[in-house]
Amino acid sequence: MRYLILFLLCVFFQQTSHSQIYEVGVFAGGSNFIGDVGSTSYIAPNAPSFGLLLKWNRSPRHSWRVSILYSDLVGDDSKSDDPRRIERGYKFDSNLLEISAGMEFTFFDFDLHTSGIKFTPYIFSGITTAKHPNYYFTPAGELESENNDSWAFGIPMVLGVKSNITNHLILGFEVGARYTFSDEIDGSVPDNPDLANLSFGNINSNDWYVFTGFTLTYTFGQRPCYCNF
Repeated sequence: MRYLILFLLCVFFQQTSHSQIYEVGVFAGGSNFIGDVGSTSYIAPNAPSFGLLLKWNRSPRHSWRVSILYSDLVGDDSKSDDPRRIERGYKFDSNLLEISAGMEFTFFDFDLHTSGIKFTPYIFSGITTAKHPNYYFTPAGELESENNDSWAFGIPMVLGVKSNITNHLILGFEVGARYTFSDEIDGSVPDNPDLANLSFGNINSNDWYVFTGFTLTYTFGQRPCYCNF
């Protein structure tokens, strides 16, 4: 009976053994903003960004992922291809702190329990919330702070590639666009209702921002059952 119970436990744990692998690491790269101020290029990093990542690999094909990213966020009309924006000359230099959580899917099996070099593209999505300062542009085009912050919720859409470079280190490169449910990040819609007359731009289009960069994570954890009997 003891061997039967041990055998059943081993079968169960073998089916879930991949869930015992974790990753912790860093992100480093750049960011760019897409909204009513600055360039409308989708991938054009113009400010540094960095952060921390944590993953729980539930199987060789999907992982739960949490991250905290910080970036200097810049929008500059002089970098735009739109002559109207260039003539307007608005610019903001802000900061953004993002917390995201969701699921990462790999295109191919990425089994960290097997030896050898592995490579796969992947996608990630979930939900984000980003803390940013509020400000507005005066009729003279000057940037003024509202002296408060807001949280902008959004949806991350990330495409990347990754490969293990040692038994415990995984190097990745990714481009991740964030669609937000806010139009306040660039100051085009003041947070204070009393300043609503200073709104400008396309009120039917919310703000986007993009992170582009490298990830380096360290893996740890092992199979919980070796079935040595």
